[in-house]
Amino acid sequence: MKHGKKYVDALKTIDRQKLYDTEEAVALSSSNAKARFDETIEAHIRLGVDSRHADQQVRGAVVLPHGTGKTVRALVFCKEDKYEAAKAAGADYVGGMEYVEKITKENWLDFDVVIASPDMMGIVGRLGKVLGPRGLMPNPKAGTVSPDVARAVQEAKAGKIEYRLDKTNIIHCPIGKASFGKEKLAENLEALLDAVVKAKPAAAKGQYLKSVVVSSTMGIGVKVNTAKYGV
Repeated sequence: MKHGKKYVDALKTIDRQKLYDTEEAVALSSSNAKARFDETIEAHIRLGVDSRHADQQVRGAVVLPHGTGKTVRALVFCKEDKYEAAKAAGADYVGGMEYVEKITKENWLDFDVVIASPDMMGIVGRLGKVLGPRGLMPNPKAGTVSPDVARAVQEAKAGKIEYRLDKTNIIHCPIGKASFGKEKLAENLEALLDAVVKAKPAAAKGQYLKSVVVSSTMGIGVKVNTAKYGV
């Protein structure tokens, strides 16, 4: 496979075998983000667990100290007495059955996060086949099913991200934009890693953090040294 000049130049700045400290790793990733847009910096965390077993699932949410740099559009399902609080918190769309019908009949998906109060999950559950595959289904572990929908909206807008294992036991998460600078990106990455380490299942055996790699949208992966986490 032939790579472009930017990719080849970036390769020269990185030792593919070296484990870099957090700040150095994100600095290399962001400095090699040469696209004409502000590239997203992503973390790819390989865990020593088996996602096929229910007792080894790793899933949760964390508010990144500096957000993700992305404008989040929030859809909230709640009863009418919580409409105003949700809107005041910054929700873009608030309602009930009318949005279920809009999604199912019009294939409307102009939102990035779905939040629901527990008493609305009966109707939101009807959207499982649409929202589930897209990772948008509200879930208590992610904090998107909550009686306090206003707070959930505020957290989502502030940069709350959900992390979960894929079928290959890897977590993929955005940690900010290349323009953030190494300090903010490093703090975001460390907040994510802290959360993932705390979420270690009791059933996990052996090395937990197998590898952590950061990369920009179009860039090369940079390996992160995770020795300080001791897992």
